Amino acid sequence: MEDYKKTIVGPQVSLKEAIRVLEASDAAITLIADEAGRLLGTLTDGDIRRAMIRGVGLSDSVAEAMCTSPTSAPLGTEDDALKALVSGNIRHIPLLDKQGHIRGLRVRRELIRPNKKNNLVVLMVGGLGTRLRPLTNDCPKPLLPVGGRPILETIIKQFIEFGFSRFYLTVNFQGQQIKDYFGDGSNFGVQIGYVEEEQRLGTAGALSLLPETPTEPVVVMNGDLLTKANFHHLIEFINKYQAKAVMGVKEYDVQVPYGVVNLKEKDELQISGIDEKPVHRYFVNAGIYALSPEAISQIPKGEFYDMPTLFEAMLAKGEKALAFPIREYWTDIGQLDEYNRANEEFDQHFR
Repeated sequence: MEDYKKTIVGPQVSLKEAIRVLEASDAAITLIADEAGRLLGTLTDGDIRRAMIRGVGLSDSVAEAMCTSPTSAPLGTEDDALKALVSGNIRHIPLLDKQGHIRGLRVRRELIRPNKKNNLVVLMVGGLGTRLRPLTNDCPKPLLPVGGRPILETIIKQFIEFGFSRFYLTVNFQGQQIKDYFGDGSNFGVQIGYVEEEQRLGTAGALSLLPETPTEPVVVMNGDLLTKANFHHLIEFINKYQAKAVMGVKEYDVQVPYGVVNLKEKDELQISGIDEKPVHRYFVNAGIYALSPEAISQIPKGEFYDMPTLFEAMLAKGEKALAFPIREYWTDIGQLDEYNRANEEFDQHFR
Protein backbone atom coordinates (compact mmCIF):
# COMPACT_ATOMS: atom_id res chain seq x y z
CA MET A 1 0.00 0.00 0.00
CA GLU A 2 1.72 3.15 -1.23
CA ASP A 3 -0.11 5.71 0.93
CA TYR A 4 0.45 3.93 4.25
CA LYS A 5 1.86 7.14 5.75
CA LYS A 6 -1.66 8.61 5.72
CA THR A 7 -2.71 5.96 8.26
CA ILE A 8 -0.07 6.91 10.89
CA VAL A 9 -0.90 8.95 14.00
CA GLY A 10 0.82 9.58 17.32
CA PRO A 11 -0.29 7.94 20.59
CA GLN A 12 -1.46 11.27 22.01
CA VAL A 13 -4.25 11.87 19.47
CA SER A 14 -7.83 11.22 20.49
CA LEU A 15 -9.67 8.05 19.59
CA LYS A 16 -12.08 10.22 17.59
CA GLU A 17 -9.23 11.57 15.43
CA ALA A 18 -7.75 8.09 14.96
CA ILE A 19 -11.16 6.84 13.77
CA ARG A 20 -11.33 9.75 11.31
CA VAL A 21 -7.95 8.68 9.88
CA LEU A 22 -9.14 5.07 9.68
CA GLU A 23 -12.32 6.03 7.84
CA ALA A 24 -10.44 8.25 5.38
CA SER A 25 -8.26 5.35 4.26
CA ASP A 26 -9.19 2.27 2.25
CA ALA A 27 -6.87 0.26 4.50
CA ALA A 28 -9.36 0.15 7.41
CA ILE A 29 -6.54 0.50 9.95
CA THR A 30 -4.71 3.24 11.83
CA LEU A 31 -1.04 2.78 12.69
CA ILE A 32 0.19 4.38 15.90
CA ALA A 33 3.85 5.40 15.96
CA ASP A 34 6.21 7.37 18.19
CA GLU A 35 7.94 10.57 17.08
CA ALA A 36 10.67 8.56 15.37
CA GLY A 37 8.14 6.57 13.35
CA ARG A 38 8.47 3.31 15.30
CA LEU A 39 5.32 1.20 15.49
CA LEU A 40 3.61 1.28 18.88
CA GLY A 41 0.29 -0.30 18.00
CA THR A 42 -2.59 -0.56 15.56
CA LEU A 43 -6.28 0.34 15.62
CA THR A 44 -8.94 -1.61 13.73
CA ASP A 45 -12.72 -2.00 13.90
CA GLY A 46 -12.43 -4.74 16.48
CA ASP A 47 -10.12 -2.69 18.72
CA ILE A 48 -12.56 0.22 18.62
CA ARG A 49 -15.54 -1.96 19.54
CA ARG A 50 -13.71 -3.62 22.43
CA ALA A 51 -12.54 -0.24 23.72
CA MET A 52 -16.05 1.23 23.56
CA ILE A 53 -17.42 -1.71 25.53
CA ARG A 54 -14.68 -1.13 28.16
CA GLY A 55 -15.84 2.48 28.48
CA VAL A 56 -13.11 4.23 26.49
CA GLY A 57 -14.56 7.46 25.11
CA LEU A 58 -13.95 9.24 21.82
CA SER A 59 -12.07 12.02 23.62
CA ASP A 60 -9.63 9.56 25.27
CA SER A 61 -6.25 8.96 23.66
CA VAL A 62 -5.92 6.29 20.98
CA ALA A 63 -3.33 4.62 23.23
CA GLU A 64 -6.23 3.51 25.46
CA ALA A 65 -7.80 1.58 22.58
CA MET A 66 -4.95 0.37 20.34
CA CYS A 67 -3.62 -3.16 20.04
CA THR A 68 -0.12 -3.04 21.52
CA SER A 69 1.10 -6.34 20.07
CA PRO A 70 0.09 -6.31 16.40
CA THR A 71 1.35 -8.76 13.81
CA SER A 72 4.13 -7.22 11.71
CA ALA A 73 6.80 -8.37 9.27
CA PRO A 74 10.40 -7.29 8.55
CA LEU A 75 10.96 -5.13 5.49
CA GLY A 76 12.08 -7.33 2.63
CA THR A 77 9.77 -10.22 3.49
CA GLU A 78 6.81 -8.93 1.46
CA ASP A 79 6.22 -12.31 -0.19
CA ASP A 80 5.88 -14.03 3.18
CA ALA A 81 3.57 -11.26 4.36
CA LEU A 82 1.36 -11.71 1.33
CA LYS A 83 1.13 -15.46 1.95
CA ALA A 84 0.15 -14.84 5.58
CA LEU A 85 -2.58 -12.40 4.48
CA VAL A 86 -4.06 -14.83 1.99
CA SER A 87 -3.85 -18.01 4.08
CA GLY A 88 -4.44 -16.70 7.60
CA ASN A 89 -6.99 -14.71 9.53
CA ILE A 90 -4.90 -11.55 9.26
CA ARG A 91 -6.10 -8.42 7.51
CA HIS A 92 -3.13 -6.07 7.86
CA ILE A 93 0.63 -6.48 8.21
CA PRO A 94 2.83 -3.41 8.81
CA LEU A 95 6.33 -3.76 7.35
CA LEU A 96 9.14 -2.63 9.69
CA ASP A 97 12.84 -2.04 9.31
CA LYS A 98 15.35 -3.42 11.82
CA GLN A 99 14.78 -0.48 14.17
CA GLY A 100 11.01 -0.94 14.15
CA HIS A 101 10.23 2.03 11.91
CA ILE A 102 7.14 1.66 9.71
CA ARG A 103 8.19 1.24 6.08
CA GLY A 104 5.08 -0.19 4.48
CA LEU A 105 1.70 -1.84 4.93
CA ARG A 106 0.13 -4.87 3.31
CA VAL A 107 -3.66 -5.13 3.35
CA ARG A 108 -5.57 -8.35 2.76
CA ARG A 109 -8.50 -6.84 0.92
CA GLU A 110 -6.15 -5.50 -1.76
CA LEU A 111 -5.43 -9.11 -2.72
CA ILE A 112 -8.74 -10.93 -2.57
CA ARG A 113 -12.40 -10.13 -3.16
CA PRO A 114 -14.88 -10.70 -0.32
CA ASN A 115 -16.21 -14.24 -0.19
CA LYS A 116 -19.72 -14.62 -1.49
CA LYS A 117 -21.98 -15.19 1.48
CA ASN A 118 -25.02 -17.42 1.69
CA ASN A 119 -26.50 -15.43 4.59
CA LEU A 120 -29.87 -13.86 3.98
CA VAL A 121 -30.30 -10.10 4.33
CA VAL A 122 -33.78 -8.90 5.34
CA LEU A 123 -34.48 -5.20 4.87
CA MET A 124 -37.52 -3.73 6.62
CA VAL A 125 -39.03 -1.32 4.10
CA GLY A 126 -42.74 -1.32 4.91
CA GLY A 127 -42.92 1.79 7.09
CA LEU A 128 -45.36 4.64 6.47
CA GLY A 129 -42.76 7.41 6.53
CA THR A 130 -45.21 9.77 8.26
CA ARG A 131 -42.50 12.04 9.68
CA LEU A 132 -41.20 12.76 6.17
CA ARG A 133 -44.51 13.86 4.69
CA PRO A 134 -45.21 15.39 2.20
CA LEU A 135 -42.14 13.76 0.59
CA THR A 136 -43.63 10.31 1.26
CA ASN A 137 -47.18 11.04 0.18
CA ASP A 138 -46.59 9.39 -3.18
CA CYS A 139 -43.18 7.75 -2.66
CA PRO A 140 -42.17 5.13 -0.07
CA LYS A 141 -39.35 6.36 2.14
CA PRO A 142 -36.80 3.74 0.95
CA LEU A 143 -37.14 5.13 -2.59
CA LEU A 144 -36.50 8.75 -1.60
CA PRO A 145 -33.35 9.96 -3.36
CA VAL A 146 -30.24 10.59 -1.29
CA GLY A 147 -27.11 11.42 -3.24
CA GLY A 148 -29.03 11.00 -6.49
CA ARG A 149 -30.30 7.46 -5.92
CA PRO A 150 -32.85 5.73 -3.68
CA ILE A 151 -31.87 5.12 -0.06
CA LEU A 152 -32.57 1.41 -0.47
CA GLU A 153 -30.32 1.10 -3.53
CA THR A 154 -27.38 2.47 -1.55
CA ILE A 155 -28.13 0.02 1.28
CA ILE A 156 -28.17 -2.96 -1.10
CA LYS A 157 -24.94 -1.84 -2.77
CA GLN A 158 -23.25 -1.62 0.64
CA PHE A 159 -24.18 -5.25 1.32
CA ILE A 160 -22.98 -6.31 -2.12
CA GLU A 161 -19.54 -4.86 -1.30
CA PHE A 162 -19.28 -7.38 1.55
CA GLY A 163 -20.30 -10.38 -0.55
CA PHE A 164 -24.02 -10.59 0.26
CA SER A 165 -26.31 -11.47 -2.64
CA ARG A 166 -29.57 -12.89 -1.19
CA PHE A 167 -32.15 -10.35 -0.05
CA TYR A 168 -35.72 -10.25 1.18
CA LEU A 169 -37.58 -6.94 1.37
CA THR A 170 -40.53 -6.74 3.75
CA VAL A 171 -43.08 -4.51 2.04
CA ASN A 172 -46.40 -2.96 3.03
CA PHE A 173 -47.09 0.72 2.40
CA GLN A 174 -46.63 1.53 -1.33
CA GLY A 175 -44.80 -1.77 -1.65
CA GLN A 176 -45.56 -2.15 -5.35
CA GLN A 177 -43.33 0.83 -6.16
CA ILE A 178 -40.44 -0.89 -4.41
CA LYS A 179 -41.12 -4.17 -6.25
CA ASP A 180 -41.30 -2.35 -9.59
CA TYR A 181 -37.95 -0.65 -8.99
CA PHE A 182 -35.91 -3.62 -7.75
CA GLY A 183 -37.72 -6.53 -9.37
CA ASP A 184 -36.01 -9.86 -8.74
CA GLY A 185 -32.65 -8.15 -8.23
CA SER A 186 -31.11 -9.37 -11.49
CA ASN A 187 -30.39 -5.80 -12.63
CA PHE A 188 -28.23 -5.43 -9.51
CA GLY A 189 -26.56 -8.84 -9.76
CA VAL A 190 -28.39 -10.24 -6.71
CA GLN A 191 -31.49 -12.22 -5.75
CA ILE A 192 -34.38 -10.26 -4.24
CA GLY A 193 -37.56 -11.76 -2.84
CA TYR A 194 -40.42 -10.09 -1.01
CA VAL A 195 -42.31 -10.64 2.21
CA GLU A 196 -45.79 -9.13 2.00
CA GLU A 197 -47.15 -7.70 5.25
CA GLU A 198 -50.94 -7.60 4.97
CA GLN A 199 -50.92 -5.94 8.38
CA ARG A 200 -48.09 -4.23 10.21
CA LEU A 201 -46.03 -6.82 12.11
CA GLY A 202 -43.39 -4.72 13.85
CA THR A 203 -39.63 -4.84 13.39
CA ALA A 204 -39.38 -8.61 13.93
CA GLY A 205 -42.80 -10.07 13.12
CA ALA A 206 -42.28 -10.14 9.35
CA LEU A 207 -39.37 -12.57 9.80
CA SER A 208 -41.91 -15.26 10.70
CA LEU A 209 -43.21 -15.04 7.11
CA LEU A 210 -39.91 -15.76 5.37
CA PRO A 211 -40.58 -18.31 2.61
CA GLU A 212 -37.48 -20.30 3.54
CA THR A 213 -36.01 -21.50 6.82
CA PRO A 214 -32.57 -19.95 7.37
CA THR A 215 -29.67 -22.27 8.12
CA GLU A 216 -27.16 -19.49 8.82
CA PRO A 217 -27.34 -16.16 10.69
CA VAL A 218 -29.57 -13.57 9.03
CA VAL A 219 -28.76 -9.86 8.85
CA VAL A 220 -31.80 -7.67 9.49
CA MET A 221 -31.75 -3.92 8.96
CA ASN A 222 -34.20 -1.05 8.92
CA GLY A 223 -34.63 0.29 5.40
CA ASP A 224 -34.25 3.95 6.34
CA LEU A 225 -30.62 3.83 7.48
CA LEU A 226 -27.47 4.84 5.69
CA THR A 227 -24.31 3.41 7.19
CA LYS A 228 -20.78 2.30 6.41
CA ALA A 229 -21.00 -0.49 9.00
CA ASN A 230 -18.92 -3.55 8.18
CA PHE A 231 -21.53 -6.29 7.66
CA HIS A 232 -18.84 -8.90 7.13
CA HIS A 233 -17.56 -8.21 10.64
CA LEU A 234 -21.12 -8.47 11.97
CA ILE A 235 -21.42 -12.04 10.66
CA GLU A 236 -17.95 -12.88 11.94
CA PHE A 237 -18.97 -11.51 15.35
CA ILE A 238 -22.11 -13.62 15.81
CA ASN A 239 -20.27 -16.73 14.62
CA LYS A 240 -17.15 -16.15 16.71
CA TYR A 241 -19.07 -15.62 19.96
CA GLN A 242 -21.77 -18.19 19.12
CA ALA A 243 -24.49 -15.73 20.06
CA LYS A 244 -28.16 -16.37 19.41
CA ALA A 245 -28.67 -12.72 18.48
CA VAL A 246 -26.60 -9.58 18.02
CA MET A 247 -27.85 -5.99 18.10
CA GLY A 248 -25.88 -3.21 16.41
CA VAL A 249 -25.50 -0.30 18.81
CA LYS A 250 -24.30 3.27 18.34
CA GLU A 251 -22.72 5.44 21.01
CA TYR A 252 -24.91 8.43 21.83
CA ASP A 253 -23.79 11.31 24.01
CA VAL A 254 -26.12 13.49 26.07
CA GLN A 255 -24.66 16.65 27.58
CA VAL A 256 -26.36 18.29 30.53
CA PRO A 257 -26.28 22.04 29.73
CA TYR A 258 -25.79 23.03 33.38
CA GLY A 259 -23.45 22.33 36.24
CA VAL A 260 -24.71 19.20 38.00
CA VAL A 261 -24.65 19.45 41.80
CA ASN A 262 -23.97 16.16 43.59
CA LEU A 263 -25.33 15.75 47.11
CA LYS A 264 -24.23 13.36 49.85
CA GLU A 265 -26.50 10.38 50.33
CA LYS A 266 -27.03 10.77 54.08
CA ASP A 267 -27.20 14.56 54.10
CA GLU A 268 -29.29 15.67 51.13
CA LEU A 269 -28.29 19.33 51.56
CA GLN A 270 -24.53 18.73 51.77
CA ILE A 271 -22.81 19.27 48.43
CA SER A 272 -20.26 16.57 47.63
CA GLY A 273 -19.12 17.95 44.29
CA ILE A 274 -20.05 19.75 41.10
CA ASP A 275 -19.75 18.39 37.56
CA GLU A 276 -19.76 21.19 35.00
CA LYS A 277 -21.91 20.28 31.99
CA PRO A 278 -21.19 16.54 32.21
CA VAL A 279 -21.55 14.24 29.20
CA HIS A 280 -23.35 10.94 29.67
CA ARG A 281 -22.68 8.19 27.14
CA TYR A 282 -25.18 5.55 26.14
CA PHE A 283 -25.43 2.82 23.54
CA VAL A 284 -28.62 3.06 21.46
CA ASN A 285 -30.26 0.52 19.18
CA ALA A 286 -28.91 1.16 15.66
CA GLY A 287 -31.59 -0.84 13.81
CA ILE A 288 -29.10 -3.45 12.56
CA TYR A 289 -29.19 -7.07 13.77
CA ALA A 290 -27.74 -10.51 13.19
CA LEU A 291 -30.10 -13.31 14.21
CA SER A 292 -29.39 -17.02 14.42
CA PRO A 293 -31.92 -19.46 12.94
CA GLU A 294 -32.83 -20.38 16.54
CA ALA A 295 -33.69 -16.77 17.34
CA ILE A 296 -35.88 -16.43 14.26
CA SER A 297 -37.74 -19.63 15.15
CA GLN A 298 -38.90 -17.96 18.40
CA ILE A 299 -40.83 -15.21 16.58
CA PRO A 300 -44.58 -15.89 16.72
CA LYS A 301 -46.12 -16.53 13.30
CA GLY A 302 -47.92 -13.59 11.73
CA GLU A 303 -48.18 -11.54 14.94
CA PHE A 304 -47.02 -8.02 15.73
CA TYR A 305 -43.61 -8.48 17.34
CA ASP A 306 -40.85 -5.91 17.79
CA MET A 307 -37.13 -6.63 17.85
CA PRO A 308 -36.60 -5.38 21.46
CA THR A 309 -39.31 -7.84 22.56
CA LEU A 310 -37.41 -10.68 20.91
CA PHE A 311 -34.16 -9.71 22.66
CA GLU A 312 -35.90 -9.36 26.03
CA ALA A 313 -37.49 -12.80 25.61
CA MET A 314 -34.13 -14.39 24.86
CA LEU A 315 -32.44 -12.64 27.77
CA ALA A 316 -35.21 -13.86 30.09
CA LYS A 317 -34.35 -17.43 29.04
CA GLY A 318 -30.63 -16.87 29.60
CA GLU A 319 -29.72 -17.01 25.92
CA LYS A 320 -26.69 -15.15 24.63
CA ALA A 321 -27.61 -11.81 23.05
CA LEU A 322 -24.72 -9.44 22.40
CA ALA A 323 -24.12 -5.83 21.40
CA PHE A 324 -22.07 -5.00 18.31
CA PRO A 325 -20.80 -1.38 18.56
CA ILE A 326 -20.92 0.48 15.24
CA ARG A 327 -18.25 3.12 15.03
CA GLU A 328 -18.65 3.83 11.32
CA TYR A 329 -20.87 6.46 9.71
CA TRP A 330 -24.53 5.86 10.59
CA THR A 331 -27.61 8.02 10.13
CA ASP A 332 -31.30 7.35 10.61
CA ILE A 333 -33.38 9.15 8.00
CA GLY A 334 -36.55 9.65 9.98
CA GLN A 335 -37.20 13.38 9.77
CA LEU A 336 -36.77 16.13 7.23
CA ASP A 337 -33.65 17.65 8.80
CA GLU A 338 -32.01 14.19 8.88
CA TYR A 339 -32.97 13.63 5.25
CA ASN A 340 -31.41 16.95 4.23
CA ARG A 341 -28.27 16.24 6.24
CA ALA A 342 -27.93 12.78 4.64
CA ASN A 343 -27.99 14.41 1.21
CA GLU A 344 -25.32 16.90 2.26
CA GLU A 345 -23.05 14.19 3.70
CA PHE A 346 -23.55 11.56 1.02
CA ASP A 347 -20.49 12.29 -1.11
CA GLN A 348 -18.25 12.21 1.95
CA HIS A 349 -19.11 8.58 2.68
CA PHE A 350 -20.46 6.87 -0.44
CA ARG A 351 -19.28 6.59 -4.03
